[in-house]
Amino acid sequence: MSSLIQWYPGHIAKAEKALLEQLKRVDVVIEVRDARIPFSSQHPKIKTWIADKSHVLVFNRVDMISESVRSQWVQWHRKRNQMVYFTDAQAGKGIKELLKAAQVAGVKINERRKTRGMLPRPVRAVVIGFPNVGKSAVINRLLNRRAAESSNRPGVTRQLRWIRISDQIELLDTPGILPPVLHDQDAALKLAICDDIGEAAYDNTLVAAATIDLLIKLQAPLSDRYGIDPLNPPLESGLDYIMTLAETDRFKGDSERVARQILHDYRKGRLGAIALELPSLD
Repeated sequence: MSSLIQWYPGHIAKAEKALLEQLKRVDVVIEVRDARIPFSSQHPKIKTWIADKSHVLVFNRVDMISESVRSQWVQWHRKRNQMVYFTDAQAGKGIKELLKAAQVAGVKINERRKTRGMLPRPVRAVVIGFPNVGKSAVINRLLNRRAAESSNRPGVTRQLRWIRISDQIELLDTPGILPPVLHDQDAALKLAICDDIGEAAYDNTLVAAATIDLLIKLQAPLSDRYGIDPLNPPLESGLDYIMTLAETDRFKGDSERVARQILHDYRKGRLGAIALELPSLD
């Protein structure tokens, strides 16, 4: 891709400053990533933010990856002595296990408080993740009610606020927080493909073309969906595929419409459950 992808809405800098203040009060960090791109949707500062706190790692949108890919991630994290929780927050899947994990962390915290002669208190957890990875949907499921505004647009949550789940847990809802500069443009591209950053950050046609290039490598069933096989005759690039598809009767020369359709189809799982990142199991 020739154009840089950068997106840093004004509220994010303010939100990050507020988060750093609130982190002093937090016991447990619930980190939400996009299951399709777990590496690319990891904030580079997360290890600093976790420090000595309990860490609960969540891969949301598990419905958009295959069982095989899920198993690979479980194996990869097991080798690193880490548990990963898989959720489909829209459907409420995996939420009970996640809530239990946060409660277990809280028990350990209160055991430590007891040994110091302190009274027990609700565990304070923060939910952190990039924009649009499903943090608010996860929170709403944990609460079993709509408390956090949830949308499929990045950047809906703007302010930090504490929400009580029960007598045992308080949750801090945070806006999606991005680094000020996206140095890793390969990761930025995947965030754009998965709709995890704002549309103003990128050119739809270039991102859709890169999506096609990735999907060809992953052997996605493009010809089943669009009626054109990118390998027969072989097309030089994803952009060629878009331009070829635009010339069909369905799109009547509108390459921008083709680009939007491709991105929409991938994001809605209409091309299948396709992960864009896999762990190395060496």
